[in-house]
Order: sequence, then structure tokens, then C-alpha cells
Amino acid sequence: MIIFPVAKINLGLNVVERRPDGYHNLETVFMPLPGLRDALEVTVMEEQFPSAVDCDLKVTNIAIEGDEQKNLVVRAYRLLKEEFPDLPRVHAHLYKAIPTQAGMGGGSSDCAAMLVLLNKMFGLDLTEQQLIDRAARLGADCPFFIMGRPAYAEGIGERLQPVELNISGLSIVVVRPDIPVPTKEAFSLIKPHYPKKNCRDVVAQPIATWRSDLVNDFETSVFALHPEIAAIKERLYELGAVYAAMSGSGSAVFGLFRELPSFEREFDGMFTWKGQIY
Repeated sequence: MIIFPVAKINLGLNVVERRPDGYHNLETVFMPLPGLRDALEVTVMEEQFPSAVDCDLKVTNIAIEGDEQKNLVVRAYRLLKEEFPDLPRVHAHLYKAIPTQAGMGGGSSDCAAMLVLLNKMFGLDLTEQQLIDRAARLGADCPFFIMGRPAYAEGIGERLQPVELNISGLSIVVVRPDIPVPTKEAFSLIKPHYPKKNCRDVVAQPIATWRSDLVNDFETSVFALHPEIAAIKERLYELGAVYAAMSGSGSAVFGLFRELPSFEREFDGMFTWKGQIY
């Protein structure tokens, strides 16, 4: 069985307070990008297959650093294996197209997709809310990818409310420079505060107001460390974007356009992707 985990962007991202457990409470609007997606295929491992692991993961196209057995896809399998001991051993092939360390949620999306796929493939009969509850144990924004539609998120990203976005017909350009921004480093530079306007309210305003009112708190510190990322945002505005911002803690930057510009030579050596919003 195959499933296609999608990327996301953040429309506004405010770090509002530090929690006693060391995490941070956020306010953000998640928006899925159905056109930018990985592919995850799972097959049952034959009984005679000589594997020392119960979930054999192979990642192709974009390399992921670290032990594949610690990948969120494998962790999702093992979370359900604890609850459903009869879950058979599986092979998982993950074809990566969503850039890594980009603030686009690729790892979390893969994790959520694994939960959804296993639930359907093996008839576990978990409801959407039950899947969301389990996804929250694996990562802060994993629950959003179970929901899979625009949502306002609070807490560490696990408290979700659907939102309506009136931006159909717009196009999007995503640019990810070859500059990894570790999430831990990005959070260490943040000074939590509540914004003047909640992002949930701002996205209900005309998009012309977003440039002044819709803020990603990570931009201040990340742009100071990596002015090249700030330059990408500015260039997207110069090319005609009605709104541009960094997604998550970076380093991907996106621009929303009424008409897509010609930009093939603008971002040489960088990952670029363009598509329709819906």
C-alpha cells in the first residue's frame, strides 16, 4: 500500500511562552501543500525474510542523516506495534521529495502518514481523533498531518482547530537554500511573547494586510544569522509576491503570488518548487 505525505507551510508563527517542561507554546496556522509530497510504500515482510528488525526502512532520493531505525516512520510503526502486537513485520520505502531541515514538516508528515497507512492496511479501526492522540506522542506537528486541512494550532502544535482560508487561486513558490537551520538552535534564540494580533485573526483579513500583520517570530534571529535567507524573502516580494515568509524555523521561504513570475535563474543551487494553493 502507498500513501503520499504532504508538506506544510506556516501562515504566521508566534512563540508565546516557555513551558515548565522545556517546550514552547505556539500560535500558528498550518496550511498543507498537496502538490509537494513524499511517497511512502509499505509491504508485509515475508516470514522467512532474514531481518533483525520488525520495520525495515529504506529512504531514497534525499538522504536523511542518522540511524534509519530512529526515523519517525519506524517509531510510528513501533508505537502501534506496542498496542497491536499482531502487527506483522513490514518493509517501508520512503521516497523523499520534501526538503529536510526546511520548516516544512516532512518528517512529521511521514510519521503521520505511517500511522494512517497502517491503520487502513491492517484494519486497526482507529478513529481520526485516536490517530491524532497517538501522533501527538511522536511529534508536535504530527497531529496536523493526520487532520490534513488548514488548521490553527496552539500548545506545542497539537491543539488544532480547522480554519477557512480565502486564498484559492493563488500560486506558491518555495525556495530552500542549502542552509540547514537546526530547530533546537532556532528556539534557543527566541524570546517568547504574545503578538499584537493572533495569526488566526490575521489570516481572515484581506491578504494585502498580511505583510504587516502576519509574523513568523523565528525570522528575526534566523535572518540575523543567515542574511541569505532574508534576501530570498525580499526577492520574492520584488518578484511580485503578495505575501512572503519563512516557514517554521526555516530555512525554506515561500511566496504567494496572483501570477507566477519567471524565476528559473533567480535561485540557482537552491531547491525550488512552485504550484497552485488548491
